[in-house]
Amino acid sequence: MTDRPSLRPVLPILLGAAVMLTVSMGIRQSFGLFMQPLTGDLALTVSDFTLALAIQNLTWGLLQPVAGALAARHGFRPILLSGAALYMAGLAVLAAAHGMPGVVLGAGLMIGTSLACTASAMALAVSARVVPAGIRSIVLGLITGAGSLGALASAPLAQAVTAGFGWRWGVGALLLLALGLVPSAWLASRSDRFPASRGAGPEIGDVTVTAALRTALGRGSFLIMAAAYFVCGMQLLFITTHLPSYLAICGMDPMLSAEALGVIGTFNVFGSVFFGWAGGHWPKRVLLGMIYVMRSLVLAWYFLAPPTSTSTLVFAAAMGFLWLGVGPLIAGSVVEMFGLRWQAMVQGLAFMSHQFGSFVGAYGGGLLFDALGSYDLAWRLGVGLGLTAGAVQIVAALLTSRPAGTSPETEPAPSIGAR
Repeated sequence: MTDRPSLRPVLPILLGAAVMLTVSMGIRQSFGLFMQPLTGDLALTVSDFTLALAIQNLTWGLLQPVAGALAARHGFRPILLSGAALYMAGLAVLAAAHGMPGVVLGAGLMIGTSLACTASAMALAVSARVVPAGIRSIVLGLITGAGSLGALASAPLAQAVTAGFGWRWGVGALLLLALGLVPSAWLASRSDRFPASRGAGPEIGDVTVTAALRTALGRGSFLIMAAAYFVCGMQLLFITTHLPSYLAICGMDPMLSAEALGVIGTFNVFGSVFFGWAGGHWPKRVLLGMIYVMRSLVLAWYFLAPPTSTSTLVFAAAMGFLWLGVGPLIAGSVVEMFGLRWQAMVQGLAFMSHQFGSFVGAYGGGLLFDALGSYDLAWRLGVGLGLTAGAVQIVAALLTSRPAGTSPETEPAPSIGAR
């Protein structure tokens, strides 16, 4: 009861974080819709386009810890606002592209950098900072769920405008949506007014970046979680990048791709809220492993038979429920392990692994398709690696679980040497 009055002043921050996340992720998840018209117009191959998206994800992953470290030292506001401006500039460059350099610069490097400043790691970091520990997991789930709604607007809008006026106008429509990043980033950055000491776990305090990195990389349970996160990124980027192309090859209605992405966005909301709630009741890392296993089984079921409209939408619903539930679980696990002071940077380290997987999923899927003429080997690899990662994550979590009755807040702090 004593924490409830403190929620009122932080509601604008939580709203800003949710809107910032939904705009940045919704637009980014819609890029697969441009694959066929863009590559045909600019005489590019599928692997050319997926290379640009792979570079986006690699840039995002590599710069996420840097953005987190800068936010820890200088505050969130300059990082979030710079990311918002860069996102709009990247879309403008992409809309004006006339070849591979413009696509790589706009959709790859610029938007990849902006995502490191505006997407899930930063949105969840500012949210975790301002809410009490008792409700942190469910709040992170709600923020992640609200952040899933962007695909409901961006995917149908991009598909409809592209079908009527061409892919450049489709990108321009997304640029209009991106204007919402500026006010939402401003609101979210008000978290700088709050101290990062509201019931977190063992705290990495005011030490050097090197000391904070050494502490995070010295914990085996964190490294296993980050390694499994690699496979998560590989599966998800394979789906968002290649599902529209796969459906087109199978002769399905082009609007089905947009509908599927919209369904994924809808069920993201339910899954994110559910797993945010579940993370407050059961071990977060066990739940992570269960998500990876269930997601792999759904992927195998869908690709074993030719797609239909019904099977595609059922697949999208199931994958959507299992899609972003990892967000609150990863963020909550990082807070339990290391505290809030360096959360954005440490979570960024795990996310770097996720984005290396995204690079493999997007670009590797394109290479395998160009070489083999089908996605069969790509999805089989995704299923096998996903089942393996999920099983290892569950076993590791059970072996390293804390004794019953030990709360995250009372767990002994790791040994940290300030330098």
